[in-house]
Amino acid sequence: MIPIHPVAAVPPAPTFAASPGLVAPPPLALYVHWPWCVRKCPYCDFNSHESGGVIDAETEAAYLAALIADLEAALPQVWNRPVLSVFIGGGTPSLMRAETAEALLAALRMRLPLHPGAEVTLEANPGTAEAAKFAAFRGAGVTRLSLGVQSFADDKLAALGRIHDGSEARRAIEMAQRNFERVNLDLMYALPQQTLEQAEADIATAIATGVGHISAYHLTLEPNTPFHHAPPPLPDDELAADMQEMVEDRLAGAGFGHYETSAFARGEDQRCRHNLNYWTFGDYLGIGAGAHGKLSNHEEIWREARHRHPRAYLTGATRGDFLSTRQAIARADLPGEFMMNALRLNDGFPPALFTERTGLPLSAIEKSALAARREGLLETVDGRMRPTARGRRFLNRLLAGFLA
Repeated sequence: MIPIHPVAAVPPAPTFAASPGLVAPPPLALYVHWPWCVRKCPYCDFNSHESGGVIDAETEAAYLAALIADLEAALPQVWNRPVLSVFIGGGTPSLMRAETAEALLAALRMRLPLHPGAEVTLEANPGTAEAAKFAAFRGAGVTRLSLGVQSFADDKLAALGRIHDGSEARRAIEMAQRNFERVNLDLMYALPQQTLEQAEADIATAIATGVGHISAYHLTLEPNTPFHHAPPPLPDDELAADMQEMVEDRLAGAGFGHYETSAFARGEDQRCRHNLNYWTFGDYLGIGAGAHGKLSNHEEIWREARHRHPRAYLTGATRGDFLSTRQAIARADLPGEFMMNALRLNDGFPPALFTERTGLPLSAIEKSALAARREGLLETVDGRMRPTARGRRFLNRLLAGFLA
């Protein structure tokens, strides 16, 4: 375990040169975590904390100041590296005041060289959607809005503990489309007591809105959530598989490219650039309560995490202490770390990217790749290593073969 560095001991800016490891920095993205939501959903295992929808101005101002101080403390690790995307996630970032979003993005632009045309995404809950606030977010520099719709059926939304209903979801989408050229809808299927027809109705409604990106996730029972402790009645595996196939077929028929396990876009320009950087093993700096980051220099690749609870994060900020963990990724773990991301992409990756992003030779994955090919899980097409249709269906099995 690499010791946590206080602010004064942050390592100097890395210099990339020819070395046994990485020879050039990967692309860099920034993740900003907003930890509060109105009400915690019973399936959610994210670092989110109920606020009842109101954060007092003093706490919000303190959190903004902490975010800026966190970024400043981390700057030596990413100095002069252009940032290709910013993602403000949560929690429910759309709860923040418009002036907070404006001040946050202004502070980021003052301290980081944002790439021309950088994608700036903000997550929103339809239950907190306000037309004036959406317009203000757009004016502050947000270019892409991601709406956590999950379903359009009122009974399913109630079962999921969501604070909005179907009509509010549709209104939020309309408001988003008036303000943002790029809008993503998050949907779930295999919901409590959901039928195939109900899942299909959700997908049809989402397609009809005309948005350019849809993320469709299978509901899973995550540990340490109310749904895990007291599972609701869910569709069986066979029905859930039918729902997944239906989702893929309906979206393909509507012109959506299935470019990642759960992501569908109408054209490459609608793909989520921030997530693509994750999946191609790019670097990302994470600031805010519980935020995770993955950063590289010519000697090592490491992961780090901020203090998880908002109170602990704000308390740490008074001491210049933001990190809870910082640990180098072991050389033996790098193949699995890379493949767990890159094989989520249906088109896969050019083999040279493995060496470029890990500093390892292709021989490090040769045996595992050969075994996956023999099982019909992996193939190379047009110079790209990618999962087969069978590999996409049994992705966990494919990925397991690359873990140390």
